[in-house]
Amino acid sequence: MLSEKLKNKNIILASGSPRRQELFKELGLDFSIQVKAVEEIYPSTLKATEITNYLAELKAAAFSELTENDIVITADTIVWMNDKAIEKPKDKQHAIEMLQELSGRDHKVITSICIKTFASQKVFCDETMVYFKPLSMDEIIYYVENHEPFDKAGAYGIQEWIGFIGVTKIEGSYFNVMGLPVHKLYEELMKL
Repeated sequence: MLSEKLKNKNIILASGSPRRQELFKELGLDFSIQVKAVEEIYPSTLKATEITNYLAELKAAAFSELTENDIVITADTIVWMNDKAIEKPKDKQHAIEMLQELSGRDHKVITSICIKTFASQKVFCDETMVYFKPLSMDEIIYYVENHEPFDKAGAYGIQEWIGFIGVTKIEGSYFNVMGLPVHKLYEELMKL
C-alpha cells in the first residue's frame, strides 16, 4: 500500500486549503503542511489546464532545497467557463456575481497537482464538468452570507449547501471539484 511504500519519506503538502488537507489525510499518509507565499500570477496567454499547471509548478518552485527523502505536493484549482478562468472572489459582491454567472449553466473545474522530489518533478491535472440548476438570488445571497466562499475557485464548495441544492450533475471526479483529484494523486505517488 501507499503508506508502506512512502513510510521513510518526508511528505509535504504545500496547501493551506482545509479541503485538500482533509482529502490528503484520507490517503493514510504521514505528512506535514508547509505553505510558502507565492504570488499567483500567470501569463495572460495561458488557457485552462496551462494556467493550473503553471501555478502548481510555480508553488513547487518555492521549495528549492529538498533532500532525497522529501516529496512536495502542490495544487491549483480554477473554474473554466466561456474561455476564461474564474478564480477566487475578491469580496461578497464578487462572489454573488460569480454564482450568478454559474447559475443554470455548466462549467469545468480543473485541478493540477505538482509532485516534486530531489530528483524529479511531475505535473498532471484532472477536469470535471459541473452542472448548476438556475439559482435564485435569495439562494445565492443566503449561501454567500452563511458560507463565505471567498477562498474557493468559482465562489463555491460542492461539499457545502450550494452543492447540495444547486449541483444537478457532475462528469468526472467529485474530489477534483473539492480541489484534489485523489485517485490520480494516489496513482502518481504509487509510481515513485
